[in-house]
Amino acid sequence: MSAKPLYKRVLLKASGEALMGNQGFGIDVAVADRIASDIAEARAMGVEVGVVVGGGNIFRGVAVASKGGDRVTGDHMGMLATVINALALATSLRKLDIDTVVLSAIAMPEICESFSQRATLYHLSLGRVVIFAGGTGNPFFTTDSAAALRAAEMGAEAIFKGTQVDGIYSADPKKDPTATRYDHLTHDQVLQQGLAVMDVAAVALARENRIPIIVFSIHEKGGFAEILTGGGRATIVTDN
Repeated sequence: MSAKPLYKRVLLKASGEALMGNQGFGIDVAVADRIASDIAEARAMGVEVGVVVGGGNIFRGVAVASKGGDRVTGDHMGMLATVINALALATSLRKLDIDTVVLSAIAMPEICESFSQRATLYHLSLGRVVIFAGGTGNPFFTTDSAAALRAAEMGAEAIFKGTQVDGIYSADPKKDPTATRYDHLTHDQVLQQGLAVMDVAAVALARENRIPIIVFSIHEKGGFAEILTGGGRATIVTDN
């Protein structure tokens, strides 16, 4: 396996659930530290990294709506959960002496900087890891959509979607042992087959901007760096 990375600038999308580890709720610091070490490996190879982290380990906005609450308020609560996760991951990265900045789509200057494309490109140019918090800043959009949007804005060459399994399957392999695993798909195939890797808006946005989506297991230590150099197990979604 070549140690030379295939991409110079990427966006890593990590679910909030990934940060839970084996806990039922919240943040397992050991897991945050391991994900941070994987990002540090990528930085050591010279790859510029942006990160979008979900908030499902703390709060899901749709949970409020499903019980008769206001969806907009619920989504705002979910955005705040992503800020908590972003701050936790930034702390883990700084422990490894990785220069990191958190940019939030919701202004909260006492806690972190506000997102802008200009700020993003500036921090990336200085070699910093940029963690995008607050989703898109709008209700009704998932953090998957935020990942595709930020990837386009930062000029990422690929979106790395870290999941609970090692790629895209025709069904949940943990529930259906006959599920088929795919090595390669197009964006259109993902949309037409309704494969639950990212929501429709996110996949469509990635397709429009010709950004490949690489789906891999976020639980494999060193897996991010391995796939960056062409190894490991992953499903690649690309139209090329």
